[in-house]
Amino acid sequence: MVSHKIQTDLVHCFAEEVIESIIQEVNHDVFCLLVDESADVSTNEQVAVVFRFVDKDGIVKERFIGLIHVQDTSSGTLKCAVDSLFAKRGLSMKKLRGQGYDGASNMKGEFNGLRSLILRENSTAYYVHCFAHQLQLVVVAVAKKHFEVGDFFDMISVLLNVVGASCKRKDMVREDQRRIIEEGISQGEIKTGKGLNQELSFQSPGNTRWGSHYNTLVRLVDLFPSIVKVLEYVQSEGSDGVKRRQANGLIKYLHTFDFVFYLQLMLLLLGITNTLSVALQRKDQDILNAMSLVKSTKQQLYNLRDNGWDSLVEKVNSFCESHNTELIIMEEEFVDPKKPRRRTNMTNLHHYQVECLYTVLDMQIQEFNDRFDEVNTELLSCTASLSPFGSFHEFDQSKLVRLSEFYPEDF
Repeated sequence: MVSHKIQTDLVHCFAEEVIESIIQEVNHDVFCLLVDESADVSTNEQVAVVFRFVDKDGIVKERFIGLIHVQDTSSGTLKCAVDSLFAKRGLSMKKLRGQGYDGASNMKGEFNGLRSLILRENSTAYYVHCFAHQLQLVVVAVAKKHFEVGDFFDMISVLLNVVGASCKRKDMVREDQRRIIEEGISQGEIKTGKGLNQELSFQSPGNTRWGSHYNTLVRLVDLFPSIVKVLEYVQSEGSDGVKRRQANGLIKYLHTFDFVFYLQLMLLLLGITNTLSVALQRKDQDILNAMSLVKSTKQQLYNLRDNGWDSLVEKVNSFCESHNTELIIMEEEFVDPKKPRRRTNMTNLHHYQVECLYTVLDMQIQEFNDRFDEVNTELLSCTASLSPFGSFHEFDQSKLVRLSEFYPEDF
């Protein structure tokens, strides 16, 4: 029992018994396939495979089948790995009714992705991407495609590196914020009470959760005077020449109209998408409610495009006046900061309203339409009509007929 070889054999036997029991649970009935790439600690490429199915008692189950080592993560290699697994376990590709992968091209590619290769063998193995993950990709796409928005988040990243580089600077932000709150309370400008005036810190956002960027921007607004003071301290007293130069550049940038405009714009956009993201990740969320939330969020974006300009400018001007930041006159000619001597022949109004606000919102709406496509939405809506919740409250005969067209072999 202490032999490594025998221990490995025992673990392998246990794994075989568990997988065999899962296959018996599936019982040659329909099921869904979930696949994701995952490198191990020795950087060997592998894929994790999960089956999702309904057992004989009507309970939805997700079962981890195992890790398959692959030479690379091309769609062809992944398809061979899935085929070998199915052949080994006596499973039929014809019984597959759903696929769930991430948004990488080798997985969801329309022509040569794993999704497409499986669909060629079984047209009813529909691909549905996680709604919450798609939403993250929608927001990331805008930040990557629009140069000014990308530059804004790059500067936020530099700001976090400078201000959060040491515990001393973080403490300076907290102490200055405490002083501001105490002065506000003593002058009667800030209310006191349970849960109010909590200690705040300038948090770094996560790379995979863009909802955390919203929290970072909210904290930036709350701690703005304190952050500027810390930057001024680093600029004059910092021991690192690189950090001093960065602090100097950041102070100049934080007092530009561009910074305030994109700060307020991204607070608006990320606020809308963050509310949806939180709702989509609730464990008790149902399909119909999730789709209605996506639809209402798209409508909010349309409303913001049609009627949101005046309120956005009001917020920008209010922030500029409160923090002695650069203000501009919308009717004057726009000056490109990268080419200040060249005439642009456009007003500030046209630049910020059309080239900034409308362009960013159009990108966001386009990404929404591309990622939350109508086929998936209709398929999920038809499936939800069979939900027993509320004594089959959502039952709709026309949707059932439409569902039979999606799955002709099952009806």
